Order: sequence, then C-alpha cells, then structure tokens
Amino acid sequence: MPLQMHADVGPWYRQPWPWLLMLGPVAVLLAGSITMWLAFSSADGLVADDYYKQGLAINQVLARQTRAAQLNLQAQLQMDATAQTVQLRLSGTQPVFVRLHFAHATRAGHDVTLTLVPKQGVYVAAMRLPLPAGHWRVHVEDAAHDWRLAGQWNGVDPVLDLRADRL
Repeated sequence: MPLQMHADVGPWYRQPWPWLLMLGPVAVLLAGSITMWLAFSSADGLVADDYYKQGLAINQVLARQTRAAQLNLQAQLQMDATAQTVQLRLSGTQPVFVRLHFAHATRAGHDVTLTLVPKQGVYVAAMRLPLPAGHWRVHVEDAAHDWRLAGQWNGVDPVLDLRADRL
C-alpha cells in the first residue's frame, strides 16, 4: 500500500490562511483611505491669507496703537444676541464711523468686518450673533486708519473692553 504524502484540501480560496494574510494590507488600505478623506474634507484654512503683507505692515499697526495711546482712547464693545447688534462706546475722539474686525484665531473664513455708524452717541451695527466658539482678536479703527484699539475676546462674554496698550 503506497503512502499518501498530503491530503487533498481543496482550492486555496477555501483555506483561512491566505485570507488571514491578506487582512493586514486590506486594513491598512482602508485606514489610509479614511485618513485621506478626513484630511481633504476638513482642511484647515490659513489664519491669514496675506500673512506676508501683514508681516510687512506690522510697523504701521504699532504706530496706530501708539497714536491711540497718545489720544488716551478706550472703547467698550457690547454684543446683544437677542437684538443681533453690536454697540461700541468710544471715549475721546468721535470719528464719522469706525471699523470693527473680529478675527478668529484659527479659521480665517469666520472673520467678520463691520462698519459702525454713530447713533445717539453710540456706534451701532447689525451682526449675526453668536459667533462660532473660539478665541477672537478684535480691532477697532477709525476710517482714516490713524488709530487702532485691540483686544482678545473668548466668544462668550457680551462685553469687551478695548484699550490702546494691547496689541
């Protein structure tokens, strides 16, 4: 009686070992595809689109901050979510209108720039509130760009004080 060396076990695709060995590369391809989809669908924007120009203009910004300190300017910004307005009380000079800029710390697409006009001694503008959560830089400047006030806002407090000694 001849000795049989191996038993007929059927085709390879009916065996568990080839599938088990292919499972690792398939899992890596799937995870890589998911990671690539997440990276492209939620791409972070630049903080500022024209960062090089802003870097060159820093001396002008510092000069406007210095001018506001010389004029002893201070402002109080009040956000009213129910009325969807912002109000600015400005001490010192009273320009025809002021510009208010909210710059989100990480998302330039959320930045908001408003022109506030005086109404009974207070500068007022309509604004969609609340803004997205996060840290915000707030700048107030006159129309002629002679002075500038700055501050940090947490996105929650309804009142923000702006002073010339902050950059």
